[in-house]
Amino acid sequence: MSRRPDGRLTHELFSEEHLPQDECGVFGVWAPGEEVAKLTFYGLYALQHRGQESAGIATSDGDRIFVYKDMGLVSQVFTESDLASLPGNLAVGHCRYSTTGSSTWDNAQPTLRATNHGTLALAHNGNLTNTGDLAEYLEKNVPGHKGHGKHASSDTEIMSALIASQEGESFEAAAVKALPMLKGAFSLVFMDEKTLYAARDAHGVRPLVLGKLEHGWVFASESAALDIVGASFIREIEPGEFVAVDAQGLRSYRWADATPKGCIFEYVYLARPDTAIAGRNVHATRVALGERLAKEHPVEADLVIPVPESGTPAAVGYARASGIPYGAGLVKNSYVGRTFIQPSQTIRQLGIRLKLNPLREVIEGKRIVVVDDSIVRGNTQRALIRMLREAGALEIHVRISSPPVKWPCFYGIDFASRAELVASGLEVDDIRRSIGADSLGYVSLDGLVEATTIEESKLCTACFTGNYPIEVPPDISNGKNLLEIVNHYE
Repeated sequence: MSRRPDGRLTHELFSEEHLPQDECGVFGVWAPGEEVAKLTFYGLYALQHRGQESAGIATSDGDRIFVYKDMGLVSQVFTESDLASLPGNLAVGHCRYSTTGSSTWDNAQPTLRATNHGTLALAHNGNLTNTGDLAEYLEKNVPGHKGHGKHASSDTEIMSALIASQEGESFEAAAVKALPMLKGAFSLVFMDEKTLYAARDAHGVRPLVLGKLEHGWVFASESAALDIVGASFIREIEPGEFVAVDAQGLRSYRWADATPKGCIFEYVYLARPDTAIAGRNVHATRVALGERLAKEHPVEADLVIPVPESGTPAAVGYARASGIPYGAGLVKNSYVGRTFIQPSQTIRQLGIRLKLNPLREVIEGKRIVVVDDSIVRGNTQRALIRMLREAGALEIHVRISSPPVKWPCFYGIDFASRAELVASGLEVDDIRRSIGADSLGYVSLDGLVEATTIEESKLCTACFTGNYPIEVPPDISNGKNLLEIVNHYE
């Protein structure tokens, strides 16, 4: 729960705790003559699945930067009049789920900061692993920073302060000088009064793409956001690349050698199914995962049903490969999400029924295969299985289109601590008994990697293997690795 600037409280009617919380979505556009605030609004709307806590847009008319941001969904934050108050030829936008920094208005993005070369507005997707070192650097080296704790409230504030502190003959030179000081996962879209910028960490953990409008350019977390604003996909921003766009055109710099380690969980759950990553459609990957699941964990059953929406493509693949009919056995209420109205205790106790309800006439008397993308704590699967049995299911066989999640993420996904991850302390059959399923099967890591069509050496699989490609300092990892403080660095 968090408090808006106007004093109203925000709540989640139903928290999808069985899934990892998304990270953030970023969007940037340089398009003179276009309504850039509206383009950014619709770009963020397409990226809403990546962050539901807050949303913000910054625009520039060439002389001044205007910012509007608030807590809530994109559709709740902006009105027509709000967007009309954001003039300009370039813009950056952000929808947020907090990983470093609490869920408050102060941490909503884009951040805004004065520099020697103009005003900086910055939006960030990812998570830095050296915020402590950077905060110490700023305290020691930046006049006026000492004791100003606000700058350390989020890693995005740290980055903004760091870029602003660099000496250089231009804003670009200052930014390129600051980027090598950052460690962790970051995909950035930022701007000054006249230029739009984008940058990606050397491992390319979080996605970032480039698109072309008829009279402009677009950066976005996912290609689906390009589609919604009518931009043509050009390419992904390369790991270790810095790009600038202004009236002189588009120019690119290599600030670090690329050592790709793209997040494999983007394919499992985080990205929209209509997004493409590394040339591979995410929906196709998820269907392939379902097919692989059917081969690795076959079962005799009457019906395959998904946990909507994220389990749907894999359920289609499972049904196709197994020959078991596919059916919609669960109905999802798509309109249950963030609200400013506090639910009563009675409503809270309904739990999963707020969002999912079984079709009794579809599942009653049947042996069903339930396909979902992941199990984190297991509480929701437990409630779901109980609900399906009450609706008359004879047998319930759970199939998961990712391996067991055993390790927390330090690169921008808010997984639980190891103590809360059910797979970190239990074997598969123990988990099966815990959630009340008749059988339980996870896709293998080899199967997941094969479905992505990317070499495992170019993927981050840390949440499944504990092999973290970017070193995580003990002061960060100790809090999440509560079961066993062991570092597994590649």
